[in-house]
Amino acid sequence: MEIGKRKANQNPHRRVILASSSPRRKELLNELIPSFEVISSDADEIEFHEKGPVFLVEDNAKIKASSVARQFPQHWVLGADTLVFCAERVLGKPQNLEEAFEMLLFLSGKTHQVATGVSLQCLDIEKEYTFSEISDVTFKQLSEDIIKEYYLDVDPLDKAGGYAIQARADLIVEKFAGSYSNVVGLPIESLREKFDYFSIIQP
Repeated sequence: MEIGKRKANQNPHRRVILASSSPRRKELLNELIPSFEVISSDADEIEFHEKGPVFLVEDNAKIKASSVARQFPQHWVLGADTLVFCAERVLGKPQNLEEAFEMLLFLSGKTHQVATGVSLQCLDIEKEYTFSEISDVTFKQLSEDIIKEYYLDVDPLDKAGGYAIQARADLIVEKFAGSYSNVVGLPIESLREKFDYFSIIQP
């Protein structure tokens, strides 16, 4: 991108819109910029991608951002999607506590990956950038009693993989590698670089 084009993006009237109702993503984005709007996407996500989970989260992030960006083409719209996967198995949000329980038993003692896809779009200036980040998380050996104790403090039903690394990680997580915020739901370090590259500023 040429410098002149970058400067053209510095429109103080362009707001940032988070196309997600996730309270975790809202908190993370607030660490990066002081002011933004939240307009949740109601687009239908895809559940399978023949090229794997990384392509799946990128496409779903793009779908979420695009549905809101079409309504607000003059603003920057941020969409994101997170999945947990281990070997060939993809773990989204559990449908019930029984499924969440089974997910943690499956992940017990293993290293799994957390992928977050991010899509940043401003249709008015024909800019769209979609990327993903992957972090590794290794679980401790988990007994049924430990999982029961964990779920006394953590509601797993809105969390990919049935867990949240920011809540009682001492019970279930042995170690992680990569971006911590990516595991929570938004890779802030990489996103900061993209905001700087596109010269996204707030009024």
